[in-house]
Amino acid sequence: MALKSSNLFGSHPFDGFLLKWRRQKGIVMAKPLKLQGVDDELQKLLDANMDEALARRRAREAFKHIQLGIDHILFKGIGNFLEKLASRGLPSQGNGIARKLASCGYGVFAMDYPGFGLSEGLHCYIDNFDRLVDDVMEQYTKIKENPDFRTLPCFLFGQSMGGAVALKMHLKQPNAWSGACLVAPMCKIADDMVPPWILKQILIGMANILPKQKLVPQKDLAEAAFRDIKKRKLTPYNVIAYKDKPRLRTALEMLRITAEIEQNMEKVSLPILILHGENDIVTDPSVSRALYEKASSSDKNIIIYKDAGHSLLEGEPDDMILRVFSDIVSWLEEHTAC
Repeated sequence: MALKSSNLFGSHPFDGFLLKWRRQKGIVMAKPLKLQGVDDELQKLLDANMDEALARRRAREAFKHIQLGIDHILFKGIGNFLEKLASRGLPSQGNGIARKLASCGYGVFAMDYPGFGLSEGLHCYIDNFDRLVDDVMEQYTKIKENPDFRTLPCFLFGQSMGGAVALKMHLKQPNAWSGACLVAPMCKIADDMVPPWILKQILIGMANILPKQKLVPQKDLAEAAFRDIKKRKLTPYNVIAYKDKPRLRTALEMLRITAEIEQNMEKVSLPILILHGENDIVTDPSVSRALYEKASSSDKNIIIYKDAGHSLLEGEPDDMILRVFSDIVSWLEEHTAC
């Protein structure tokens, strides 16, 4: 069976690099809570300080079977798919989005940023956003050097903060990618999520002295990002998610990098698909519209989903999640057709 060329990279919590293998058709954040089915020993792992990677890895391993069993559309049918991967000797790690894309025939490569997920580093601490982007580029460059992937087109995939990472990667490597799919990209923090100007100036001064401190005011992100109440109640099952106030340097780096991206939108030149919820109050959909209008690419598309919020692939009703996912796969299929 011939391989069909196609790949994709991404980011948020999820960053990924997808390779479309052409096969025969058909093969192809809240405070810690007491969770149902969790005994006292497991609860201790849940309540532990997650600042260091070892604690996050312990929690992730202990709760993995519980996470795979939650009632969320991204995990439905995943068990059989994972068994197929294992039977073929292929790795089966990755989040629900990555697994769904893989089940459509794409090879997905993803990484945890330093300090995020299971990677070493202080939890959710970004000292310099450009260095983080350089780390991602280095990792994916090594992957693309693999002889099995070298001739395949590759696409960036970025969700939320990952959208900013994907755009920065493109701006640093304008000709390296076949396209980009951006889901609620962090091109600008929504005004309601940004501290008042005076407080922002105080935080900038404090960051020079206490960069790692968790002092930045923030709304409940689960409530802000997850429109579907049932799915919002599942967010505590993401046991290694960062649940504290943002660290000073991290918050300021996000503000800095989004301002930089906003000033360089016209330099975005690759084929691009932008997806955003009309009622997103975490990242600003009007800035996605501006990105679409200003990008110099001749191949660009934007879809604004009526009534949808920030977390299009995790926090919406099932019909919306399936619609968004279908739009992504359709775009990838269109851009990988021979």
